[in-house]
Amino acid sequence: MALISCSELKKTFGINTVLENISFTINEQERVGIVGPNGAGKSTLFKLLTGEYTPDSGQIFKAKDMSIGYLPQNHKFDSEKTIWDELMEAYAPIFNIERQLRDMERQMADLAEEEPLEHSKLADDYNRLIHEFEEGGGYSYESNIRGVLNGLGFSQHEYNQPISQLSGGQKTRVALGKLLLKGPDLLLLDEPTNYLDLEAMEWLEQYLIAYTGTVMVISHDRYFLDNVCTTIIEIEAGKSYVYSGNYTNYLRRRAERLDNHQRAYDNQQREIKRQKEIIERFRSFNREKSVRAAESREKMLERMELIDSPHTDREVYISFDIERQSGYKVLEVEGLSKCFDHRLIFDNVSFTLKRGDRVAIIGPNGVGKSTLIKIIMGMVEPSSGRIELGTNLSIGYYDQEQMSLIEQNTVIEEVWRHFPDLTQTQIRNALASFLFTGDDVFKTIGTLSGGERGKVLLTKLALARDNFLILDEPTNHLDLDCKEQLEKALKDYPGTMLVISHDRYFLNKTVDRILVLKNDGIVEYLGNYDYYVEKKEKLLKQMEDDDTPNKKTKTQIQEEKKKMRHIKKQKAKQRDKIQALEQSIQELESILNNLELEMANPKLYEDSNKIQDIQLKYAQNKELLDRLYDDWIALIDGV
Repeated sequence: MALISCSELKKTFGINTVLENISFTINEQERVGIVGPNGAGKSTLFKLLTGEYTPDSGQIFKAKDMSIGYLPQNHKFDSEKTIWDELMEAYAPIFNIERQLRDMERQMADLAEEEPLEHSKLADDYNRLIHEFEEGGGYSYESNIRGVLNGLGFSQHEYNQPISQLSGGQKTRVALGKLLLKGPDLLLLDEPTNYLDLEAMEWLEQYLIAYTGTVMVISHDRYFLDNVCTTIIEIEAGKSYVYSGNYTNYLRRRAERLDNHQRAYDNQQREIKRQKEIIERFRSFNREKSVRAAESREKMLERMELIDSPHTDREVYISFDIERQSGYKVLEVEGLSKCFDHRLIFDNVSFTLKRGDRVAIIGPNGVGKSTLIKIIMGMVEPSSGRIELGTNLSIGYYDQEQMSLIEQNTVIEEVWRHFPDLTQTQIRNALASFLFTGDDVFKTIGTLSGGERGKVLLTKLALARDNFLILDEPTNHLDLDCKEQLEKALKDYPGTMLVISHDRYFLNKTVDRILVLKNDGIVEYLGNYDYYVEKKEKLLKQMEDDDTPNKKTKTQIQEEKKKMRHIKKQKAKQRDKIQALEQSIQELESILNNLELEMANPKLYEDSNKIQDIQLKYAQNKELLDRLYDDWIALIDGV
């Protein structure tokens, strides 16, 4: 059942058109990812759905009595309450029901003997309210609040902390937790993972997958979009494009759409050029008959429905190289510890980096990852331990707080002060690779967005040609296209890399070793992020198995193995059917694409019989494709 539907939405601010021709339908329990470049209008769309903005044209249809919960990206959240009391407010309707129940209990006690009919009616209302109370979490709200707070990374001793004492990121997490506990029919989340560590991200993914309502989420976290979303809506150049499936499927289908659009546009342009050449030839004959023929073809061209020129965003070009090669041993850390105000942050940290290593440091917020990096950089003194840097090292540092940038400098001045020997042309060419062109280079750093500041830092790193890159959250604030270009550049980088990142997709693409920082040391995994998750899950399962009190008999084990073999066999058959269906779907989609190209050809409309034949073929194949998709969904649900 459709929960919300948008038709031909348009929104402008002054002379700037942000959104136009936005149309889509969201069904109950869908998980929808909203993607697109920075400034595309994604947050504006959410504000249209909540009613904060009014569309200039178009319509929004909402299901009756639908509740909407919205978490903005830059959430301004202030409260005089504690964390626990603020989340208790999510259950205000339940506490109201509880008060009604207490009142009804007193009334029923008074009516029990004197007015049995009234008592019976009141008892029916009481039973109805009891059901609402149970369904709304009346008996489980405390455990629900604890579960959400723990999942979002709050420890028990923080529950009674006043919200006024929290950081901006902590306040956003409290607001997110309260919204999740309210459980609206439609949940609108704008960059919900920005202030979450890896464990909290994983918890939120599982929560949203199991959420009984509908979820729409704006996110640059591709791993999150892959795990949670069943539909992707892309906002590009003010228009919307809907893709079924997760983020990986969206990338494939988007590439196909752009390719088909380009082919159809090129074919039409060739046809227009050919018709214009024919018209010119007819006119050059300068005869009445040829002039009429030229005019007829001109009218045909005027009636032609033109295919829009394919929209192509300018792409960032990133490349990292090295000036000279470092020694084989790049970094050795031994027995490192750090205390702040007698509070131990981490202890007994030891690891080694060799030339060409690509290593990530991960761990919960507050464990000291950035502090460890700053100790390696010599910016912070360790409490104990030893750090030894290798020979011939030149270190490039990406600071997630972007503190090295001078606010008053223009973009070109900020880069030039680090590379005074380069010419203005060389500096401008480097900046152009990061889309700073024309007067963009004269913008001051203080006026730039977080993503633009990140690109200035990356420009400096690219020019420096350092052989050891230390990167602290390099993908923060970058849009999806820029992240992908950064991943490609780092994959080809010939030096050594040490990175802190919460971007799991980025970690999978760029590193081959994971160091998990804990309070009492480092745990090392020789692989990317997926390998780390796999090993962690195996370890947890092994611990659960070891804790199982009752060991199974050999007969039970054999029976279970037999059942598992049968299940695997059935699953294999199902996967074969799915593969066959996917092949058929791909073939049908190709046929439909070719038919669409034929229907875009103006010459087709000169032959009415051929038009009817192609339209009939298109309708038949479309109907068959819809049936195949239904079969595919049914099989996927069973896997």
